[in-house]
Amino acid sequence: MTHDRNTPLLDAALQAAERGWYVHPLRPGGKAPALHGEDHCTGTGACTTGHRKWEQRATLDSDRIRGAWSLKPFNIGLATGPSGLVVIDLDMPKPEDDADTPSGVDSFKALCERAGQAVPATYRVRTPSGGMHLYFTAPTTVRLPSSKGKLAKRIDTRAWGGNVVAPGSTINGQAYEVTDPAPVAALPAWLQAALTPAPAPAQPVRIQVPRFGNRAADAALDRETATVRTTTEGGRNEQLLRSARAVGRFVAWGDLPRHVVEDAFQAAGESTGLPAAECRATIRSALNWSIRTCRPRGATA
Repeated sequence: MTHDRNTPLLDAALQAAERGWYVHPLRPGGKAPALHGEDHCTGTGACTTGHRKWEQRATLDSDRIRGAWSLKPFNIGLATGPSGLVVIDLDMPKPEDDADTPSGVDSFKALCERAGQAVPATYRVRTPSGGMHLYFTAPTTVRLPSSKGKLAKRIDTRAWGGNVVAPGSTINGQAYEVTDPAPVAALPAWLQAALTPAPAPAQPVRIQVPRFGNRAADAALDRETATVRTTTEGGRNEQLLRSARAVGRFVAWGDLPRHVVEDAFQAAGESTGLPAAECRATIRSALNWSIRTCRPRGATA
């Protein structure tokens, strides 16, 4: 049975999911994901085929949400990418900042003025520190990554690869509160242009893979990196995961140095337009899984 102290957070998590926002538990009273990290992954349950990060495990499933929030009063994380959101995080100056550093709110107002645009009206959440989260629906024509300081100092964005603390959650007893329940507006075109990454190279990057005397290992690395380079949007990360796993056994057997495999797949993944951080995380997860589950050479099932 859900504990009474958890009910407001459970209700808030269910309301977010009803809006189509993918939720995952954060540590009670904190911002960090409550799900296990890759270093502590047991390879069981949801992670049977490899470690699944919080972004992959965020859910709209009301039964899963009730099951999680019946255990502890978790804060609520929103996985912005799967939710189709871009959230602009307007933060307050930090103690280490200069005394004249403006807040993210003031910097965003100045940014809008320079662009000749009004501050957009949209769904707003005040953070415990006094900052502000502005919610926008993500464009369907481009996959925007999260960013830090790209628009201006103390302005971060949360999109793919990012999450925000949802309304109803608390930090040090202070709540994330909706200050404007207006409908979530579409991300303005001028902001989309400012946040869109540079296009990928027109021609696939050809990767010279060092040779290490094992023809099967070299051929596998050539084949799988080529497959990644030719994968189109929508399946790029999944293919990167599969291909890196396919080569991982050669790392486990000592036929290929891990750093060489990582560098080759990193270049292949980035050549398709995947963000560098996303590539690194996927490759690391794939190789860790392969090394952990690899059978000795010549072993039978």
